[in-house]
Amino acid sequence: MDNPPLPAGARRATIVTLSRVAGVAPSTVSRALKGDTRISPETRARIGRLAKELGYTPHASARTLSSGRSGLIGLVIGASSNPFYTELLHEAVRQAAPLGMRLLIIHAGPGPIENSTADALLQYQVDGCLMTSVELPSHAAAICAANGVPVVMVNRVARMNSSAVTCDNLFGAAQLARLLLEQGRRRLAVVRTSASSSTGKERERGFLERVSEWGREPPLLFDGRSTYEGGYEMAQRIADLPPAQRPEAVFAVSDIMAFGVLDGFRLRGVRVPQDIAVVGFDGLPAAARPCYDLTTVEQPLQAMIGRALGMLQARIGNPSLPDETASLRGRLLMRGSAAMAAPHPAGSAFGSPAAG
Repeated sequence: MDNPPLPAGARRATIVTLSRVAGVAPSTVSRALKGDTRISPETRARIGRLAKELGYTPHASARTLSSGRSGLIGLVIGASSNPFYTELLHEAVRQAAPLGMRLLIIHAGPGPIENSTADALLQYQVDGCLMTSVELPSHAAAICAANGVPVVMVNRVARMNSSAVTCDNLFGAAQLARLLLEQGRRRLAVVRTSASSSTGKERERGFLERVSEWGREPPLLFDGRSTYEGGYEMAQRIADLPPAQRPEAVFAVSDIMAFGVLDGFRLRGVRVPQDIAVVGFDGLPAAARPCYDLTTVEQPLQAMIGRALGMLQARIGNPSLPDETASLRGRLLMRGSAAMAAPHPAGSAFGSPAAG
Protein backbone atom coordinates (compact mmCIF):
# COMPACT_ATOMS: atom_id res chain seq x y z
CA MET A 1 0.00 0.00 0.00
CA ASP A 2 1.40 3.43 -0.93
CA ASN A 3 1.89 6.00 1.81
CA PRO A 4 -0.78 8.71 2.01
CA PRO A 5 0.52 11.95 0.51
CA LEU A 6 1.74 14.70 2.81
CA PRO A 7 0.16 18.13 2.37
CA ALA A 8 1.92 20.32 -0.20
CA GLY A 9 5.14 21.87 1.12
CA ALA A 10 5.50 19.48 4.08
CA ARG A 11 9.05 18.13 4.48
CA ARG A 12 8.30 15.65 7.28
CA ALA A 13 5.26 14.35 9.07
CA THR A 14 4.25 16.37 12.13
CA ILE A 15 1.28 16.39 14.49
CA VAL A 16 -0.29 19.06 12.30
CA THR A 17 0.20 17.19 9.02
CA LEU A 18 -1.11 13.98 10.59
CA SER A 19 -4.22 15.84 11.76
CA ARG A 20 -4.87 17.17 8.24
CA VAL A 21 -4.52 13.73 6.65
CA ALA A 22 -6.65 12.09 9.37
CA GLY A 23 -9.25 14.89 9.37
CA VAL A 24 -9.09 15.41 13.13
CA ALA A 25 -7.77 18.09 15.46
CA PRO A 26 -4.02 18.15 16.31
CA SER A 27 -4.89 17.62 19.99
CA THR A 28 -6.70 14.40 19.04
CA VAL A 29 -3.62 13.15 17.18
CA SER A 30 -1.36 14.01 20.13
CA ARG A 31 -3.62 12.21 22.59
CA ALA A 32 -4.04 9.20 20.30
CA LEU A 33 -0.27 8.78 19.91
CA LYS A 34 0.11 8.88 23.70
CA GLY A 35 -2.54 6.15 24.09
CA ASP A 36 -5.05 8.45 25.79
CA THR A 37 -8.18 6.40 26.53
CA ARG A 38 -10.39 9.45 25.88
CA ILE A 39 -9.76 8.72 22.19
CA SER A 40 -11.62 5.70 20.82
CA PRO A 41 -9.58 2.54 20.10
CA GLU A 42 -10.52 2.75 16.42
CA THR A 43 -9.25 6.33 16.11
CA ARG A 44 -6.05 5.51 18.04
CA ALA A 45 -5.41 2.56 15.74
CA ARG A 46 -6.10 4.60 12.58
CA ILE A 47 -3.81 7.46 13.65
CA GLY A 48 -1.15 4.95 14.68
CA ARG A 49 -1.23 3.39 11.20
CA LEU A 50 -1.03 6.82 9.55
CA ALA A 51 1.93 7.80 11.72
CA LYS A 52 3.77 4.64 10.70
CA GLU A 53 2.94 5.02 7.00
CA LEU A 54 3.99 8.67 6.92
CA GLY A 55 7.17 8.07 8.91
CA TYR A 56 6.17 10.29 11.82
CA THR A 57 8.58 10.51 14.77
CA PRO A 58 8.21 12.81 17.80
CA HIS A 59 10.25 15.99 17.49
CA ALA A 60 13.16 16.06 19.93
CA SER A 61 12.60 19.72 20.83
CA ALA A 62 8.97 19.04 21.68
CA ARG A 63 10.01 16.13 23.88
CA THR A 64 12.49 18.37 25.67
CA LEU A 65 9.83 21.01 26.32
CA SER A 66 7.37 18.48 27.72
CA SER A 67 9.79 16.40 29.80
CA GLY A 68 12.56 18.86 30.58
CA ARG A 69 15.09 16.37 29.17
CA SER A 70 16.56 16.07 25.71
CA GLY A 71 17.98 12.54 25.96
CA LEU A 72 21.24 14.00 24.64
CA ILE A 73 24.57 13.29 26.31
CA GLY A 74 27.50 15.47 25.33
CA LEU A 75 30.74 13.63 24.58
CA VAL A 76 33.77 15.89 24.57
CA ILE A 77 36.49 13.70 23.11
CA GLY A 78 40.26 13.95 22.81
CA ALA A 79 42.66 14.07 19.89
CA SER A 80 41.43 11.95 16.99
CA SER A 81 45.05 11.09 16.15
CA ASN A 82 45.13 8.79 19.18
CA PRO A 83 43.21 5.57 18.39
CA PHE A 84 42.41 5.14 22.09
CA TYR A 85 39.74 7.82 21.73
CA THR A 86 38.27 6.11 18.68
CA GLU A 87 37.92 2.95 20.77
CA LEU A 88 36.36 4.99 23.58
CA LEU A 89 33.89 6.60 21.17
CA HIS A 90 32.76 3.25 19.76
CA GLU A 91 32.30 1.81 23.25
CA ALA A 92 30.33 4.86 24.44
CA VAL A 93 27.99 4.68 21.43
CA ARG A 94 27.48 0.94 21.95
CA GLN A 95 26.58 1.26 25.61
CA ALA A 96 24.56 4.48 25.42
CA ALA A 97 22.01 3.24 22.87
CA PRO A 98 20.33 0.58 25.08
CA LEU A 99 20.04 3.20 27.84
CA GLY A 100 18.07 5.53 25.56
CA MET A 101 20.93 8.02 25.47
CA ARG A 102 21.95 9.77 22.26
CA LEU A 103 25.48 11.11 22.05
CA LEU A 104 26.23 14.62 20.85
CA ILE A 105 29.91 14.40 19.90
CA ILE A 106 31.89 17.57 20.47
CA HIS A 107 35.55 17.27 19.53
CA ALA A 108 37.83 19.36 21.71
CA GLY A 109 41.24 17.76 21.18
CA PRO A 110 44.09 18.14 23.68
CA GLY A 111 44.27 20.86 26.29
CA PRO A 112 41.48 22.67 28.15
CA ILE A 113 38.05 23.02 26.61
CA GLU A 114 37.20 26.43 25.23
CA ASN A 115 34.27 28.59 26.27
CA SER A 116 32.57 27.82 22.95
CA THR A 117 32.57 24.12 23.83
CA ALA A 118 30.94 24.77 27.19
CA ASP A 119 28.41 27.05 25.47
CA ALA A 120 27.58 24.30 22.96
CA LEU A 121 26.79 21.87 25.76
CA LEU A 122 24.17 24.26 27.09
CA GLN A 123 22.92 25.39 23.67
CA TYR A 124 22.00 21.81 22.73
CA GLN A 125 20.42 21.26 26.15
CA VAL A 126 22.35 18.11 26.95
CA ASP A 127 21.20 16.21 30.02
CA GLY A 128 24.79 15.40 31.03
CA CYS A 129 28.31 15.24 29.67
CA LEU A 130 31.18 12.79 29.40
CA MET A 131 34.58 14.43 29.01
CA THR A 132 37.77 12.66 27.98
CA SER A 133 41.33 13.87 27.49
CA VAL A 134 40.49 17.48 28.25
CA GLU A 135 40.98 19.80 31.15
CA LEU A 136 37.75 21.10 32.62
CA PRO A 137 38.34 24.71 33.69
CA SER A 138 36.65 25.66 36.93
CA HIS A 139 34.45 28.28 35.23
CA ALA A 140 33.20 25.74 32.67
CA ALA A 141 32.47 23.21 35.41
CA ALA A 142 30.65 25.90 37.38
CA ILE A 143 28.53 26.82 34.33
CA CYS A 144 27.53 23.19 33.83
CA ALA A 145 26.75 22.76 37.54
CA ALA A 146 24.68 25.97 37.64
CA ASN A 147 22.61 24.72 34.71
CA GLY A 148 22.04 21.27 36.18
CA VAL A 149 24.32 19.46 33.69
CA PRO A 150 26.28 16.73 35.51
CA VAL A 151 29.80 16.05 34.20
CA VAL A 152 31.72 12.78 34.39
CA MET A 153 35.38 12.72 33.40
CA VAL A 154 36.58 9.51 31.71
CA ASN A 155 40.28 8.62 31.69
CA ARG A 156 40.91 11.81 33.66
CA VAL A 157 40.92 12.72 37.34
CA ALA A 158 37.91 14.61 38.67
CA ARG A 159 37.82 18.39 38.77
CA MET A 160 35.59 20.61 40.83
CA ASN A 161 31.88 19.99 40.14
CA SER A 162 32.52 16.71 38.32
CA SER A 163 32.78 12.97 38.90
CA ALA A 164 35.36 10.71 37.28
CA VAL A 165 36.16 7.17 36.19
CA THR A 166 39.81 6.34 35.57
CA CYS A 167 42.10 3.41 35.13
CA ASP A 168 44.40 2.89 38.13
CA ASN A 169 47.36 4.46 36.35
CA LEU A 170 49.68 4.41 39.35
CA PHE A 171 49.23 0.68 39.91
CA GLY A 172 49.49 -0.21 36.22
CA ALA A 173 52.70 1.77 35.71
CA ALA A 174 54.18 0.26 38.87
CA GLN A 175 53.45 -3.20 37.47
CA LEU A 176 55.40 -2.38 34.33
CA ALA A 177 58.33 -1.01 36.32
CA ARG A 178 58.45 -4.10 38.47
CA LEU A 179 58.33 -6.36 35.41
CA LEU A 180 61.37 -4.65 33.90
CA LEU A 181 63.26 -4.53 37.20
CA GLU A 182 62.66 -8.21 37.88
CA GLN A 183 64.10 -8.96 34.45
CA GLY A 184 67.31 -7.26 35.54
CA ARG A 185 66.98 -4.26 33.26
CA ARG A 186 69.56 -1.80 34.60
CA ARG A 187 69.02 1.53 32.90
CA LEU A 188 65.44 2.61 32.28
CA ALA A 189 63.80 5.46 30.37
CA VAL A 190 60.34 7.03 30.24
CA VAL A 191 58.85 8.57 27.09
CA ARG A 192 56.41 10.91 28.74
CA THR A 193 54.04 13.68 27.70
CA SER A 194 54.67 17.39 28.05
CA ALA A 195 50.92 18.05 28.12
CA SER A 196 49.16 18.65 31.42
CA SER A 197 47.50 15.25 31.16
CA SER A 198 46.57 13.85 34.56
CA THR A 199 46.67 10.35 33.05
CA GLY A 200 50.20 10.71 31.70
CA LYS A 201 51.46 12.34 34.89
CA GLU A 202 50.04 9.55 37.04
CA ARG A 203 51.63 6.86 34.87
CA GLU A 204 54.99 8.58 34.97
CA ARG A 205 54.79 8.97 38.74
CA GLY A 206 53.75 5.35 39.33
CA PHE A 207 56.71 4.12 37.27
CA LEU A 208 59.28 6.46 38.86
CA GLU A 209 58.10 5.70 42.40
CA ARG A 210 58.44 1.95 41.90
CA VAL A 211 61.94 2.37 40.44
CA SER A 212 62.89 4.54 43.42
CA GLU A 213 61.51 1.95 45.87
CA TRP A 214 63.90 -0.57 44.36
CA GLY A 215 66.81 1.80 44.94
CA ARG A 216 67.58 2.23 41.26
CA GLU A 217 68.90 5.35 39.57
CA PRO A 218 66.19 7.63 38.16
CA PRO A 219 65.14 6.76 34.59
CA LEU A 220 66.04 8.99 31.67
CA LEU A 221 63.11 11.21 30.62
CA PHE A 222 62.13 11.96 27.02
CA ASP A 223 59.21 14.08 25.82
CA GLY A 224 57.05 12.15 23.35
CA ARG A 225 54.28 14.81 23.23
CA SER A 226 51.56 12.11 23.43
CA THR A 227 51.93 11.37 19.71
CA TYR A 228 53.27 8.64 17.45
CA GLU A 229 55.64 11.17 15.89
CA GLY A 230 56.94 12.18 19.31
CA GLY A 231 57.65 8.56 20.22
CA TYR A 232 59.42 8.02 16.90
CA GLU A 233 61.63 11.08 17.43
CA MET A 234 62.55 9.99 20.95
CA ALA A 235 63.56 6.56 19.61
CA GLN A 236 65.97 8.35 17.29
CA ARG A 237 67.46 10.28 20.19
CA ILE A 238 67.85 7.11 22.25
CA ALA A 239 69.44 5.27 19.33
CA ASP A 240 71.97 8.14 18.97
CA LEU A 241 73.20 7.71 22.56
CA PRO A 242 76.51 5.90 23.08
CA PRO A 243 75.80 2.21 23.75
CA ALA A 244 76.97 2.50 27.36
CA GLN A 245 74.40 5.26 27.99
CA ARG A 246 71.41 3.69 26.26
CA PRO A 247 68.56 2.50 28.44
CA GLU A 248 67.86 -1.22 28.53
CA ALA A 249 64.09 -0.63 28.68
CA VAL A 250 61.71 2.15 27.67
CA PHE A 251 58.28 2.84 29.17
CA ALA A 252 56.10 4.94 26.84
CA VAL A 253 53.18 6.26 28.87
CA SER A 254 50.74 5.56 26.00
CA ASP A 255 50.58 2.85 23.35
CA ILE A 256 50.53 5.38 20.51
CA MET A 257 53.93 6.71 21.61
CA ALA A 258 55.19 3.14 22.12
CA PHE A 259 54.32 2.37 18.48
CA GLY A 260 56.48 5.31 17.41
CA VAL A 261 59.33 4.13 19.64
CA LEU A 262 59.17 0.59 18.21
CA ASP A 263 59.14 1.80 14.60
CA GLY A 264 61.98 4.21 15.31
CA PHE A 265 64.11 1.47 16.85
CA ARG A 266 63.34 -0.90 13.99
CA LEU A 267 64.54 1.56 11.37
CA ARG A 268 67.73 2.26 13.34
CA GLY A 269 68.58 -1.40 13.79
CA VAL A 270 67.91 -1.46 17.54
CA ARG A 271 66.64 -4.94 18.43
CA VAL A 272 63.57 -5.23 20.65
CA PRO A 273 63.70 -6.73 23.25
CA GLN A 274 67.30 -7.99 22.91
CA ASP A 275 68.86 -4.52 22.97
CA ILE A 276 66.05 -2.48 24.52
CA ALA A 277 62.70 -3.66 25.88
CA VAL A 278 59.64 -1.47 25.24
CA VAL A 279 56.38 -1.32 27.21
CA GLY A 280 53.30 0.88 26.78
CA PHE A 281 49.96 1.65 28.41
CA ASP A 282 46.37 1.57 27.08
CA GLY A 283 45.90 -1.88 25.55
CA LEU A 284 45.03 -0.75 22.02
CA PRO A 285 44.06 -3.60 19.65
CA ALA A 286 46.98 -2.66 17.37
CA ALA A 287 49.39 -3.45 20.21
CA ALA A 288 48.77 -7.17 19.58
CA ARG A 289 49.82 -6.98 15.92
CA PRO A 290 53.00 -8.95 15.13
CA CYS A 291 54.82 -5.79 14.02
CA TYR A 292 54.45 -4.37 17.56
CA ASP A 293 53.78 -7.34 19.89
CA LEU A 294 53.71 -4.73 22.65
CA THR A 295 53.68 -5.49 26.36
CA THR A 296 51.18 -3.04 27.80
CA VAL A 297 48.55 -2.41 30.47
CA GLU A 298 45.06 -2.65 29.02
CA GLN A 299 42.60 -0.10 30.32
CA PRO A 300 39.23 -1.68 31.30
CA LEU A 301 37.44 0.51 28.76
CA GLN A 302 34.13 -1.38 28.72
CA ALA A 303 33.85 -1.23 32.51
CA MET A 304 34.97 2.42 32.62
CA ILE A 305 32.31 3.54 30.12
CA GLY A 306 29.63 1.48 31.87
CA ARG A 307 30.52 3.02 35.23
CA ALA A 308 30.64 6.54 33.77
CA LEU A 309 27.21 6.24 32.12
CA GLY A 310 25.81 4.85 35.36
CA MET A 311 27.19 7.82 37.30
CA LEU A 312 25.71 10.18 34.73
CA GLN A 313 22.28 8.53 34.78
CA ALA A 314 22.17 8.65 38.57
CA ARG A 315 23.03 12.36 38.66
CA ILE A 316 20.59 13.26 35.90
CA GLY A 317 17.90 11.62 38.01
CA ASN A 318 19.15 13.09 41.28
CA PRO A 319 21.27 16.24 40.87
CA SER A 320 21.93 16.39 44.62
CA LEU A 321 24.16 13.29 44.57
CA PRO A 322 27.73 14.07 45.65
CA ASP A 323 30.62 13.87 43.22
CA GLU A 324 32.23 10.45 42.93
CA THR A 325 35.53 9.04 41.67
CA ALA A 326 36.13 5.42 40.64
CA SER A 327 39.54 3.95 39.82
CA LEU A 328 39.53 0.59 38.02
CA ARG A 329 42.58 -1.62 37.63
CA GLY A 330 43.85 -2.53 34.18
CA ARG A 331 45.27 -5.83 32.96
CA LEU A 332 48.96 -6.46 32.27
CA LEU A 333 49.36 -8.02 28.81
CA MET A 334 52.69 -9.78 28.43
CA ARG A 335 54.05 -9.83 24.88
CA GLY A 336 57.32 -10.08 23.03
CA SER A 337 58.47 -6.44 23.27
CA ALA A 338 59.52 -7.05 26.87
CA ALA A 339 60.63 -10.66 26.87
CA MET A 340 62.92 -11.79 29.64
CA ALA A 341 66.43 -10.35 29.43
CA ALA A 342 69.51 -12.46 30.01
CA PRO A 343 69.94 -12.97 33.79
CA HIS A 344 72.61 -10.98 35.58
CA PRO A 345 75.29 -12.79 37.55
CA ALA A 346 74.39 -14.15 40.95
CA GLY A 347 74.84 -11.57 43.65
CA SER A 348 74.33 -8.67 41.24
CA ALA A 349 73.35 -5.41 42.85
CA PHE A 350 70.32 -5.47 40.55
CA GLY A 351 68.63 -8.48 42.13
CA SER A 352 65.07 -8.16 43.49
CA PRO A 353 64.76 -6.35 46.81
CA ALA A 354 63.34 -8.18 49.79
CA ALA A 355 60.13 -6.15 49.59
CA GLY A 356 59.06 -5.44 46.01
